[in-house]
Amino acid sequence: MQEYIKVKFRTGREGYYLNNKEYCIEPDLDVIVSVERGEDIGRIVNCAVESAQICNKIDEKDITSIKRLATEADLKQLEIVKKKELETEKKFLEMLQKQPFTMKLLQTIYQLDGNKLTFFFSADGRIDFRDFVRELASEFKTRIELHQTSGREDARRLGGLGMCGKTYCCVSFLRKFNQVTIQMAKDQNLLSNLSKISGPCGRLQCCLHYEEDFYLKKSEEFPELGQVVKFKDQKMYVEKNDYYNNRINLIAEDHDRFIVTLEEFRKIEQQKKG
Repeated sequence: MQEYIKVKFRTGREGYYLNNKEYCIEPDLDVIVSVERGEDIGRIVNCAVESAQICNKIDEKDITSIKRLATEADLKQLEIVKKKELETEKKFLEMLQKQPFTMKLLQTIYQLDGNKLTFFFSADGRIDFRDFVRELASEFKTRIELHQTSGREDARRLGGLGMCGKTYCCVSFLRKFNQVTIQMAKDQNLLSNLSKISGPCGRLQCCLHYEEDFYLKKSEEFPELGQVVKFKDQKMYVEKNDYYNNRINLIAEDHDRFIVTLEEFRKIEQQKKG
């Protein structure tokens, strides 16, 4: 079974390639590969992807080999490209002022050989930029792509620090965005203040997804919210489950509140059965 190399490009796109020339490779190594329009530089993110893992995603017949490890000349060319991107951004913003719509330019990326130029932008709603693309192609004499990003993509592209004080997960290690739902926030008793569990992208924080399995498993040991029990000769309801501290918050009809441990609650239930 063949093993493929997973390469990530500066645009954020990822592709699979073969190491037929048996280069000595490792993650975070820059390589030169063939792309649709020429060649580009990318960084290895995985050195051993089995064909079974990708057979349902892409046609293996379309996979080519990495051309070479990035040389000193390639890296110098990359620096030249990056300087050119800064000049291109200025010209883009000048041309944008003449357009009837508003967009925020986030990033400008040239393919290493200059055969493609991609502009990443954010905007409110969808924009018809077909005429603008033609103007850009005429100005820069290369293939143009305009890519409208989402809030999550913006956060990944711009980077920053999360509430935990660490670099955003989507920047440091997260390869794909997982679905994060309101139900997850509900399972984790975090519905009271959604703004505190929303990331800079405006969406629910990805870390809710990481902890969901813990809460679902832990919830099996706890009563359902609203369950009725008799405690201190009063009719009480389960108001909140504290999974980390193994405690349960009870509330009476007169709004008196009590906190009991999970073990104490089980004894209360046993007394009810008795």
